[in-house]
Amino acid sequence: MRIAIVEDDRFLLENLRILLSGEQGITVTGAYSSAEDAIQGVTGAPPDIMLTDLGLPGISGIDLIQKIKTTMHDIEIMAYTIFEEKETIFSALRAGASGYVLKGSTPRELVEALYTLHNGGAPMSPKIARAVIQEFQGAVSTEQYLLSPREKEILRSIEKGLTYKEIAKTFNISPHTVHTHIKKIYEKLQATSRQQALQKAKKKGII
Repeated sequence: MRIAIVEDDRFLLENLRILLSGEQGITVTGAYSSAEDAIQGVTGAPPDIMLTDLGLPGISGIDLIQKIKTTMHDIEIMAYTIFEEKETIFSALRAGASGYVLKGSTPRELVEALYTLHNGGAPMSPKIARAVIQEFQGAVSTEQYLLSPREKEILRSIEKGLTYKEIAKTFNISPHTVHTHIKKIYEKLQATSRQQALQKAKKKGII
């Protein structure tokens, strides 16, 4: 497993190089203190994995991840950082990082995370994994309550193929009220047709 390290703290950079070079099965192809040096270095000697800090001088770690993934798709990238904010986590993941490990992890945890990434996994420090799960659960929860109970019932009736008059009769309301509900459903789902509304509602887990 070939690894390139990007870290602007030269003391930590050297410690990481020594640590990883001492692991059987790992070869450090380069140790860089800036994104600019890393871009040049990995282009000449592509690693399997790039382990990078995010708080780099000049080009940021997140921009580095994006640049590398854009030009060298096969390189797996792990963020190795102190940043725990959700905005930073998701920016790194969206840029192309497949792993996110916090500084402060033990050397063994870091090595195991690198092997997990190399073997097709997506390693994350427990605190980061929890943040990702909470963000996902929050998004799902919010979308599930996007429509009111009555709007959901009407949307399910549309899915069954019922007409406005049939829906009105089912819920003992006027066709005009049905039309008003459906208009609100379209607005909330940002849909322009029945089919699109149903597709979006299913995708969001609403029906």
